[in-house]
Amino acid sequence: MQPTSGGDPFDGEPEQQALFGWADTAPAAPPEGDGAFRNSATARRMLDIREVYGEPAALASPRGQQILARLPEVPVTEVAGHWRIPSLHGNAGSVARWTRIKRETLVLGVRQSLTTRPNGRSADFIAPGASNGCAMACAYCYVPRRKGYANPITLFTNIEAIIAHIQRHVRAQGTKPEPNQCDRDAWVYDVGENGDCSVDALICDNTADLIAAFRALPTAKASFATKFVNPDLLELDPGGRTRVRFSLMPQDDSRLLDIRTSPVARRIAAAADFLDAGYEVHFNLSPVVLRPGWQRDWAELLTHLDDVVPDRVKEQAAAEVILLTHNEQLHEVNLGWHPRAEDVLWQPAAQETKRSQNGAINVRYELQVKQRAIGRLRELIASHAPWLRIRYAF
Repeated sequence: MQPTSGGDPFDGEPEQQALFGWADTAPAAPPEGDGAFRNSATARRMLDIREVYGEPAALASPRGQQILARLPEVPVTEVAGHWRIPSLHGNAGSVARWTRIKRETLVLGVRQSLTTRPNGRSADFIAPGASNGCAMACAYCYVPRRKGYANPITLFTNIEAIIAHIQRHVRAQGTKPEPNQCDRDAWVYDVGENGDCSVDALICDNTADLIAAFRALPTAKASFATKFVNPDLLELDPGGRTRVRFSLMPQDDSRLLDIRTSPVARRIAAAADFLDAGYEVHFNLSPVVLRPGWQRDWAELLTHLDDVVPDRVKEQAAAEVILLTHNEQLHEVNLGWHPRAEDVLWQPAAQETKRSQNGAINVRYELQVKQRAIGRLRELIASHAPWLRIRYAF
């Protein structure tokens, strides 16, 4: 589903039934009428689960049973593996239902690979995530490249094992010996590489459990990027041990490419609330898409950021700058559901091909084009938001 040209990408959508009807373990935060945000109109338009696919072990697990109890009328189909569901993955016909599948389908699996790997850019380490896929539909997202013609949320129900692995890894590191660009004092673990933790929190307590675990780890921080403002997260008491990175881009780009996300202005406006709730708040300036007028629009965004973000946020904020990377397979998928996006994402004259380690053909801006763009964006930040420290740019 493509957003309207108005400020809220959900304006004009038909009302849906309540997402879930349950009492959660976290205190309710009712910014929109009665009940927690997960039962608000915005949440209902993001997720309206009508079918569940699940591995037997995931369905039988305590977290799986908790989720199913909250979806009593939804049909459940057992599958041998969450990666291979014939009606979703590899089914070319699914591309016509790209956003509908994201809104209505949920997959439950058991994460088999519990591996933490070094990163050094956004975080010191990439932790095993508690989900894969997303209810949002950003046209440039890298996750669908490996998942065929559908990319709904897959939630991993063995959250206790994931957290125990992270805890062991953190303790094995000891105290961080010296500052680096990831953080001055703490080891930073990205816990949401292949999903959006803010959206996952609409469905179950995986995100809350991760935040609670890091609250008790004085040498480490959790970190995740998000394009969705979920006020329920304000009630989770992160104790300064979780970094939220709000992803930003000019509004014209967001209307075209950030399908089903919170408006950029809403993400910026939420920064102070999240800081006051105990989160560290950073920004992702990403992806930077090079097209006519991009410098003007980024200058406008940075000016708005400088105007509305309070000093207490500016004093601790930092940013990542990430230029667009695209993919040939995703390009073909996008042509089936959102071809207008490819008018700006697929620019062969300015891009060069690079084969990734898994064999996929990725395209990135040619090196000199990219270097000039990064240099220009640094100048724009220095001019319009000089307080915004750039942690890294690539």
